[in-house]
Order: sequence, then structure tokens, then C-alpha cells
Amino acid sequence: MTSAEQPTVPLAGDVRMPLLGFGTWQATGEAGYQAVLAALDAGYRHIDTATMYGNEAEVGRAIKESDLRREDIFVTTKLPPGRVGRERETIEASLRALDTDHVDLWLIHWPPSSPGDSLPVWRELLAARDEGLTRTVGVSNYSISQIDELIQATEEIPAVNQIRWSPSLYERQTHVAHRDRGVVLEGYSPFKTSDLSHPVLVRIAQAHNVSPAQVVLRWHIDHEIVVIPKSVTPDRIRANADVFGFSLTAEEMRDIDALGR
Repeated sequence: MTSAEQPTVPLAGDVRMPLLGFGTWQATGEAGYQAVLAALDAGYRHIDTATMYGNEAEVGRAIKESDLRREDIFVTTKLPPGRVGRERETIEASLRALDTDHVDLWLIHWPPSSPGDSLPVWRELLAARDEGLTRTVGVSNYSISQIDELIQATEEIPAVNQIRWSPSLYERQTHVAHRDRGVVLEGYSPFKTSDLSHPVLVRIAQAHNVSPAQVVLRWHIDHEIVVIPKSVTPDRIRANADVFGFSLTAEEMRDIDALGR
């Protein structure tokens, strides 16, 4: 499947974000570089990194050496919680490491430890967006009430909230609350909290002749929830990208939703 055919979700600012991304947490050094190259070769067009991951240079190098056009790759990075007051310095360092003049999405990685810092940090992200350093901005690991605080103070809606998500963590209220506000839900660690041997996932996987892991990823995509599986194993990277040849029925989606608490 080409990048143009991959399902995307619209973000503010006429930006489209691929629903399937490649997570790079703990993928550092040469292994990280090789993993991103393998992901791009497997068809991923959305790469998720962060200042805290210490691998932006490797991610940038892999993108440069992939022979793909920069505009065909959606790049996310994140501001560490300890960088309050150093936002501009941080995004400029990220852009240098990634060897690009902009990222597609810049997130506040975690809510600042001092609640009073959240709004000033958010305003700095908005300023970076307005200056063209990032196409759009959002948050990560935020609660709905924390998102509402940002919206009420600035009338600017975070494009994305990246949180831990999987079938076993599914909460319809949380999903709906994001959708009602126009915030795209993005899930990380899709497998870490999933029981891939659960009979429901195994049964649905067998019905589609795929793996339970592929079912978990497809469940996110069919819910229009962005998902960013991570791996440094080429075979697994390819398998995780191979989720566009099937889709889940409404009944199967309900059965997987029911695995949530």
C-alpha cells in the first residue's frame, strides 16, 4: 500500500496524520537507525520520536537516506516535562537533530509537574506552530480536564492526545470525550497491556488469517485511533505494517471493545 492509500485522520491546519505510525521509544543508536529504515521500507509513513528518546539524529538520518520525500513522511517529536521555559531552544535542537526545517506534530510529552506551567508551555507550542517550526501541536498523557484547561484558556484545541491505549484499556467515555472535543486519540504501547493469547483476539485473528497483534492494530485503525507499535525486529516491523488487507466487522469491534475495563 502506498502512502497515498494509507488511512489518515485530519488534524487542525489542513494536516493529515497516518493512522498507523512507527514508535521509536528505546530504539537508539545504530539499531534505532536500522529500525526506522526498515519501517520506512515496510511502508510506514509516520515516525514518532521524542527529545527524551535520544534518537532524533538516527531518525533524521534514516529519513534522509530512505529516498522518500520529506513531505511524504509525518514526523512527531515531543517536549520533555523538564524543559519548561526552554521550549524554543528544545524545538530548534530537535529540528537540527532531525535535519529538517519543521516537524509535523510537536507534543507536550507529559503535563508539567507544576500545574501552573501547563498554559505557558502550551502557548509556546502554539507560537512554534505559528512560526512554522511545526505544522500542528498537541499533548501526550493528558487527562480530559487538563485538555479542557488549555482549550478554555486559549481557544486552541490540541490536535492530538497521545496516551497508553489497547483493547484492555478501552474506555468508551474517554474515546468519545476526545472525539467530542475534536482531539485525535493516539495510542502507544498497544501490545504491552494486551493479552495476545486472549480467546477473543485469537478467534478473530483466525477468522482473518492474521495474528492477534495485527488484530489489535486493526482495531485501533477501524476506531480511527492512531496507533504507533514499536519494534527493532525487521520481521515484526513488516508484520505490524501489514494490516491493510482486512478490516473488522462491527460485531468483532464490539467483542474487542468489551475487553476493556
